[in-house]
This record gives sequence, C-alpha cells and structure tokens, in this order.
Amino acid sequence: MCGRFTLRTPIHLLAEQFAAILDATLETRFNIGPSQFVAVVRARPESVPPQRHLVALRWGLIPSWAKEPSIGNRLINARAETVAEKPAFRAAFRRRRCLLPADGFFEWQRRGEGKQPYYIQMADERPFAFAGLWDAWEGAGHDFVESCTIVTTSANQIIAPIHDRMPVILAEESYQAWLDPAGADLKELKSLLVPFDTLRMKVHPVSRYVNRPGNEGPECIAPLAL
Repeated sequence: MCGRFTLRTPIHLLAEQFAAILDATLETRFNIGPSQFVAVVRARPESVPPQRHLVALRWGLIPSWAKEPSIGNRLINARAETVAEKPAFRAAFRRRRCLLPADGFFEWQRRGEGKQPYYIQMADERPFAFAGLWDAWEGAGHDFVESCTIVTTSANQIIAPIHDRMPVILAEESYQAWLDPAGADLKELKSLLVPFDTLRMKVHPVSRYVNRPGNEGPECIAPLAL
C-alpha cells in the first residue's frame, strides 16, 4: 500500500516539470497522510489537445455515488489487479485518471519490536508521479469534494524486503497515455500498472518520528543507522 509520502519540491517547479497550469496553492510537506489535500495533475478534456492542470484534491477517493464522504478514508489506494472491475474505481479508471507528484514515500517493515519505517525515493532524488484516479462527489447538502486515490501493485526487489506492495510509479513517457481522458484501451492502461525499475530507486531507514501524522520537517526523512 501507500499511506504516507513527501512533496518537498516547490509547487511552481512541479507545474513546470509536469507541463501543467498551476491551479493550486500547497506548502511543501515531509509527511503527507490520508484525508489531506495533495497535488494532482489531470487533463481537462474540453481543450484540444487536453491541457494539464495541477490542482489540490483530497486524498481518499469518494465515488460519485457514495452516500457519505467517509468512504474515502478506506479508499486511499486502489489495487492494480482489480482497479478495472471494482465498483469504487472502475468508472474513474476509464475516464478520470491522474498523476500524484511526489519526491519520496514511506513503507513500514514488520519487526519483533514493532514496525520500522523506510523512506524510498528515486536514485537521483528527482520528483516522480504515482498513477492515480480522481472523482467528484456532491452531498445532499450540496457539499462538493474532489478526491483521489493512488494505484498500487506488487513490490519490486528493493521494496519487497520491507512490504509486499508499492505505489505504481509511471515513467514520464507514459504520462500522456495515462492522463488522456479519451484513452479507453483498458488493456494498454493496465499494462502500465507494474513495479517500477529497482535500479532507479534507493531506500534508507528513518526514525519512527514519521509514524505520528502530525510530525513534520526534515526529521521525517533523515537517515537512521540500524
């Protein structure tokens, strides 16, 4: 799964990297958690070709048909193996795909004395993008929420000793196909949902300081000697 990540890169630089119009204001973060607002890149279908926009959506997908927004607390991740069939995700998978920029994420390894957190990032420490889905929900009281989820897959070799799942990280050459609202080749889309290249990633243990969702700052990602 993916339950916590970082986005330390200034938002205007992300907009440049992802060639997107900036429609959000977000602070840099070292400990982003579910139900918080996160940076999302999506394509607007009304423009030709579809124009990318960088927006802020709530993390935890609320399907448009949901009775209560609390369902989003359980839908922070979507499994790649079933994303095309699950009622909560299948419509978004067909028409509302997005990218979630990040520059690292955390996974926890089970140990006898508890769970040890690790920080995982690109070997060159550059920002990258999770494969995501988004949806829009409106309640009876006209509450309107746009939300998102991160697609996960089986772990690659660098993450497998820590956890059996990892977020889907898309290669840059796959961004356009994933974002295209008109893209309906589900077989091709599912072929993108695979473990990322181990050789392009690195990992190090960090303090359990990151375990508390309210903790922020460089201490969250500082290397820990085990």
